[in-house]
Amino acid sequence: MNSERPEEFSEPSLSKGRQTSDDRRDSETAGDHGPSDDATRHEATVLVRGETIRDQEPKSLPKDQEKSPRNEVSEAKLKMQSRLPALNDDPDVGVQKEQIVIRDGKADLAFTGTLLASAAPPSAPKGQWQEYRIYETNGGKHVFSKVTRSVFAEDQDSHEAEAFDPSPSSVPSQLLRSARELARSRPLTWLDAAVAFFGYDPLAKALYRKLSGQFEEHIS
Repeated sequence: MNSERPEEFSEPSLSKGRQTSDDRRDSETAGDHGPSDDATRHEATVLVRGETIRDQEPKSLPKDQEKSPRNEVSEAKLKMQSRLPALNDDPDVGVQKEQIVIRDGKADLAFTGTLLASAAPPSAPKGQWQEYRIYETNGGKHVFSKVTRSVFAEDQDSHEAEAFDPSPSSVPSQLLRSARELARSRPLTWLDAAVAFFGYDPLAKALYRKLSGQFEEHIS
């Protein structure tokens, strides 16, 4: 009796071929070096309106070109702003006392007299505002004051002031000429001098209205 052994069949070895392929791929890539960071950065581009712009690292601005921080706010000025249109010396209106009116670039004006009226805007959205005042001295002269304030600590307040004396020789020539143009043929008065100093802006008109309408032009 013949004993037949079944033929043994084995599947083709795929692992060897796969390994050879993998080894080839590894050997091909082993010698390649990926592009350096500099090359990648150099090759990266952005297309803007048809122009090619190289991708570059942002550069910091020089210290002298950096945006400076906003000015610090003065707490005292901020309190004054919050009270507008009220002013600190409103209780002194009509009270005779020693007065000192500050002037920039000139001697301050010191006198005994009365604050007749003052005016300030109802608000100061940009942190700046003006204050107008009219005084009368015991000697019959009038003093006009204009103060410009700012809530920022680094901004200095500015002070302008002029004194009006009924005697023509004591009136500054420029103020006298402006008042004469306004008064035309009328005798020069302190009302004319006030208009020459303050003008007719809204704040000046608010100041004039506190003086019983003496600055209104009456027509028939």
